[in-house]
Amino acid sequence: MDTTSQEQPPVRTRRWRGLLLVGALALIAGLGLPLWRDTQARMRAGGLPTFGNLPAFQLTDQTGRAFSDADLRGEVVVADFMFTRCPTVCPLLTAKMARLQREARDSGLSVRFVSFSVDPRYDTPERLAAYAKTRHLDTSNWSLLTGSLETVETTVLEGFRVMMGRDADAGDDDFLSIFHGEHFVLVDTEGRIRGYYRVVDDSGGLESLQRDLEALVRTRGG
Repeated sequence: MDTTSQEQPPVRTRRWRGLLLVGALALIAGLGLPLWRDTQARMRAGGLPTFGNLPAFQLTDQTGRAFSDADLRGEVVVADFMFTRCPTVCPLLTAKMARLQREARDSGLSVRFVSFSVDPRYDTPERLAAYAKTRHLDTSNWSLLTGSLETVETTVLEGFRVMMGRDADAGDDDFLSIFHGEHFVLVDTEGRIRGYYRVVDDSGGLESLQRDLEALVRTRGG
């Protein structure tokens, strides 16, 4: 007896099974991609070292408003160090920070950016505001900070562990003698310093910062 019709399922049945299989695979792929990305973000964030804690400080932003470390709590933060009279690396640092800010915004990442002036005796809030305006900086989530030299030095040197200073025999007007660290610093939502990134050259520091920044934001601090 011919059993071919019994051994082979009808064509329509095979077609519906195929459609169900494709639909299931599509559903798995749709759910799996976000889960995979989240897992990758957690692995990267979890693997970041900790270099200490965000220092406590009381400074003033470019609007003249009091600004402290409390304003950054619960946020993923990128910090850098600059001064408005700087003719060399600071304009590049500011441009890199602006680029990072734009890319974070375009990616839907909630990040706070902060720049500490290492020339606070000259860099009044008014001068910082003019600096931001001249360079068309978006200060909605980017604060430029100044204050007493003693407070800034304690914050930068002892807190962030980034160098700053000027030649010992230089006068206050000799701004060319001012030196400072050129790294961006990444801080997580718990106030822990998670990375230092050299961004002024093509060493890949900015790209590494972008990846680590996204990982911290996606996992809310690591």
